[in-house]
Amino acid sequence: VHSGASGLGLLSAAPAAGALCTVMTTGWLRRAHRLGRIVMLAVAAWGAAITVAGLLGVFWAPVLLLAVAGDADAVSAICRSEIVQSTTPDHLRGRVGSASSMVVAGSPYIGDLEAGAVGAAFTPQVSFVGGGLLCLAGIGAVALAFPELWALDSAHGALPDVRAPSTPVAAPQG
Repeated sequence: VHSGASGLGLLSAAPAAGALCTVMTTGWLRRAHRLGRIVMLAVAAWGAAITVAGLLGVFWAPVLLLAVAGDADAVSAICRSEIVQSTTPDHLRGRVGSASSMVVAGSPYIGDLEAGAVGAAFTPQVSFVGGGLLCLAGIGAVALAFPELWALDSAHGALPDVRAPSTPVAAPQG
């Protein structure tokens, strides 16, 4: 899709617009219990939206699909954060949260590098479609390798309570 600088701006802003709409309407997630399933479906929705956006040659359809991808990414991020916070022992929460933040902050740049390299070597369409298909294959592999993530259900106590037991701190002997 050749759309010039303003088109590039719309394509670049579409995921953020989708994410903003999601963040403003995520009240339903507070009642959600199958967070692992929601994460996996959101990742699959992102991959599918990217794949279809790459296949379509008209301008507005990819803009809308990129907004859907941004929506799915926001849902996934919210649920992943809740899973990390609720399954990490208290004494490790800061370290695990920091590591998670670094992965979340750095991963898109790795994806951008891959997308640019594939787009330069082949075409932007190959980059879009290939990236979306790799995402779908990746989430399929995760689903097969980690079925407990799909089964994660906070309503039935399936979120493990791994927090360290609180033990009183002994006063120093003097």
